[in-house]
Amino acid sequence: MTAAHDLHPEQLRSLLHFYADAGVEWLLEEEAVDRIAEFEAMRASRGAPQAPAQREVAAVEQPARQAPARQEQQRPAPIAAMANVAIPDSQAVAEAEFAASSARSLDELRTAMETFNGCNLKTSARCLVFAEGKAKPSVMVIGAMPNADDDRDGQPFSGRQGAVLDRMLAGIGLARADLLLTNVVPWRPPGNRPPSQREADICRPFIERQIALAEPNHLLILGNFAARFLFRSNDTIHHLRGEWREVAVSGRPVPAFATLHPQDLATAPISKRLAWQDLLAFRAGLRG
Repeated sequence: MTAAHDLHPEQLRSLLHFYADAGVEWLLEEEAVDRIAEFEAMRASRGAPQAPAQREVAAVEQPARQAPARQEQQRPAPIAAMANVAIPDSQAVAEAEFAASSARSLDELRTAMETFNGCNLKTSARCLVFAEGKAKPSVMVIGAMPNADDDRDGQPFSGRQGAVLDRMLAGIGLARADLLLTNVVPWRPPGNRPPSQREADICRPFIERQIALAEPNHLLILGNFAARFLFRSNDTIHHLRGEWREVAVSGRPVPAFATLHPQDLATAPISKRLAWQDLLAFRAGLRG
């Protein structure tokens, strides 16, 4: 079996990305353990009684066999697997706030986020998925987090979900080129799991700074996570959608409207009717 220290850094990086795409979040063993074989051996040993002499020998040999296993468990994890691992804490939030507030443009903010190492999501993501589109848009579209397509392409709303969003926007006369598209969380969580509260807290300064620098006239917020995050609410998307609200950023209130995410429409096609109603109401608000 190939060990981590036998791999070239690029090979190890590719392998870790493969595990992340497959939904693996933790690597607990350096070597594979056949639990089925262990169980069969244990069952066989219970079914075959030993002679007293054999039991005495086994009692003496067992600690010797177990000692290497205990040493193996106490061995530090390989350096390659531990490198650049960030532990979210209050200091990381403070560092994110400082990095975000220091940016004077979207380009500077991108650079600050690329060099920021305070969020552990960065260690498993392929790349930073930053905002894309018009720098000073009338409408800014905000989703929850990158998916596998976004993480691969380095762009928000790529792949099938992006195509669905393009059709949704085209239905009310909006084009991707005229908007600014982004996500609350800029790094894809392993296995597309929801970001933790601490991870969301670390990413908040960055998305709020994006909004402040882009100065959009309106926000279109997609999905449950993004709506609850930006509205600071515990209600679900079905309670938050379809109504104009305000999101205060740097002391400036921005009109915001929430609706279902393209992923919601893929998992529950019956929701397309609700999304269409929302989009019509959103378009009417833009004209008003």
